[in-house]
Amino acid sequence: MKAFLILEDGTVYEGTSIGVEGSVVSEIVFNTSMTGYLEVLTDPSYAGQAVAMTYPLIGNYGITPDMESGRAWAKGYIVKELSETPSNFRCEGTVQEFLKEQGISGIAGVDTRALTKRLREKGTMNGMITTDSDFVLDEILSEIREYEVGDVVSEVTCDRRHILEGAGCRVALLDLGEKKSIQESLQKRGCEVEVFPAGTSAEEILGSCPDGIMLSNGPGNPESCRTIIREIKRIYESGIPVFAICLGHQLMALANGARTYKLKYGHRGGNHPVRDLGSGRVYISSQNHGYAVDADTLDESVAEETFVNVNDGTNEGFSYLGKNIFTVQFHPEASPGPQDTGFLFDRFIDMMKGA
Repeated sequence: MKAFLILEDGTVYEGTSIGVEGSVVSEIVFNTSMTGYLEVLTDPSYAGQAVAMTYPLIGNYGITPDMESGRAWAKGYIVKELSETPSNFRCEGTVQEFLKEQGISGIAGVDTRALTKRLREKGTMNGMITTDSDFVLDEILSEIREYEVGDVVSEVTCDRRHILEGAGCRVALLDLGEKKSIQESLQKRGCEVEVFPAGTSAEEILGSCPDGIMLSNGPGNPESCRTIIREIKRIYESGIPVFAICLGHQLMALANGARTYKLKYGHRGGNHPVRDLGSGRVYISSQNHGYAVDADTLDESVAEETFVNVNDGTNEGFSYLGKNIFTVQFHPEASPGPQDTGFLFDRFIDMMKGA
């Protein structure tokens, strides 16, 4: 069946329908990872978005046991070519079967190079994936342009507090849309992880007497999380060790008076270089974010910048002065992506132990 990708600027791409039939409106973003398509589909940070994969062949190793959450969160999927005959000893099915099971609409046969260039030149846009070949462009463009991702943190967070057993440090993990690999990175280091829904008060989290607090990644505009920001400010004032990733990094900065802004087309992929300003060393990182912290708006007496993006100079990390708190914009848990910065979890463990 034919399918169409319609951007808010009126550009139309024609291809073949994958996943479920129908129409879906979302924000259109692109990811440059060569592998890890299942982790991308199941990363809660993609809630409200359709993902275009720049790598031209997707699905060649099928569906494997590598999901980052219990379900897929991307609203749509855009690929150049979708493999129908995957081959891998861990393969449990095809991407096409997975998209249908998860109720995701997608399109194959799109010139993803041309699409990516358009998004880089004009910036992230809203769009519609549809199998309705009788669409009237002028009638649907207003619907596409009016779409907003909205409050997606409340949609992706867990519904109840729960504990993942461990014999080491006790970590309270605030689930803003966390990837399973964050839990696993902590558990691999012996931590007991207690997961809290995003709306949990600082009083309740601190009342669990953790050795440290982890603020996870998550979707959406960080400035819309006003209630969460107030609670994070109380966590900051408590003096407890904190490690924050991605959205958690942005919310900690907002809690201390900084501002965030939307990037033209975001950073999404497993090949983004970041420079450690302390050592000068460059690490290759996994990233997935459409917003960044304006480092110039965070008081120098509150925090110092620790990492920057080599490609565009945007902020990638802070260390908070006089506090046992550090935050990063990238994903040290990787999955998908390089594991260059996994040592940051060890740094967090050392901090909780008083090193």
